[in-house]
Amino acid sequence: MCEAGASDRENTGPAFSALLEDSAEDLYENAPCGYLSTLLDGTIAKINGTLLAWLGHERDEIVGRRRFSDLLTVGGRLYHETHFAPLLRMQGELGGVAFEMKTAGGARLPVLVTSTVKTGSDGEAQLIRTTVFDASDRRAYEQELLRTRDEAERERDRVQRLARTLQQTLLPPALAEVPGMRVAAYYHPASADQVGGDFYDLFPVTGDTWGFFLGDVSGKGAAAAVVTSLARYTLRAAAVHDPDPTVALGTLNTVLNRQFHGTDPRYCTVIHGRIRPHGDSATVTLAGGGHPPALLIRAGGTTSFLPLPGGQLVGALPGARFAAVDVRLEPGDTVLLYTDGLTEARTRGRTRYSEEQLRDDLTGLAPTTAPAVVEAVTALLAGFGDGVEDDTALLAFSIPLPGGDQP
Repeated sequence: MCEAGASDRENTGPAFSALLEDSAEDLYENAPCGYLSTLLDGTIAKINGTLLAWLGHERDEIVGRRRFSDLLTVGGRLYHETHFAPLLRMQGELGGVAFEMKTAGGARLPVLVTSTVKTGSDGEAQLIRTTVFDASDRRAYEQELLRTRDEAERERDRVQRLARTLQQTLLPPALAEVPGMRVAAYYHPASADQVGGDFYDLFPVTGDTWGFFLGDVSGKGAAAAVVTSLARYTLRAAAVHDPDPTVALGTLNTVLNRQFHGTDPRYCTVIHGRIRPHGDSATVTLAGGGHPPALLIRAGGTTSFLPLPGGQLVGALPGARFAAVDVRLEPGDTVLLYTDGLTEARTRGRTRYSEEQLRDDLTGLAPTTAPAVVEAVTALLAGFGDGVEDDTALLAFSIPLPGGDQP
């Protein structure tokens, strides 16, 4: 073992000895970074060969003739005089400060500078020692990061514009006017980058009947948009063909179940119905397919959810069944339809906003109108902030009070 140890020392000895023989001056001159020493006024008293090579200057051009700030760009010189030098005098040391130095050929060399004030035994400052590191690679890396970030921001803007455009095509440009009624709708996207699956519409069916629906497709993005488009146009076509809402939901169920079965099933929840105005009142027929119940706000101040018997998810089962109920609306009554983005929102980031809270919050509005209800719910959504994790669609209709100036 001793012989082996001696052999190792013999093999490493010459290389180690060569390092020891390397002079301090050579280490200074040919260091992998730049070194310079300046007087307190900035005049360069000593500079190593590495920094001279980077800048393309001869030693006699620099030593005793230039100040450190003279080697900087105009902006760097200004920063050095107004910030770097005063702070260095106060603190005695500054490290990792970015500058640009000028080469003899006029090029710019990005560097990182660290300076230390050397003091004598009496504590008085004698000179300033400065280390200079070439930051060209770092600058190139930072510029590449900036370029990549800019490209990512442009791509995000493009995606958001595309999402907004596609979302607009999935919603009606305007709601139909129903004689003797006020209607209002609102769409709140939870994400600017993805197309949601919520949808609504209000349209004429016959001369005295109007159809409406509001629904929510499973999933998000382009796949959900395909289902949303198919659901909207299927319901409109089915409602014109047969005004019975249960028949239209059955047609949509068949279309979705046949189109999206297998490994990627798609379904939706929907409330579909019809409105038949007569005089100063109206009869509303509602049929639901697995959707949150509609909220009825009576002029007298009572607020309740409209029970929808049965009503399975639309598209999930081949033989789903649907039933309808009739509700009579009088002056001052309002019906609100909404998607579960509202009642699954988080208040203060923790507690789920429930259907019961929605009912209680809107009870005090009676008697009210569709625009006033939608405005109140819109304010609720704005108050939830990041707590709204899913898209929310609202559709409301009401019969105004005779001669009333309700909003």
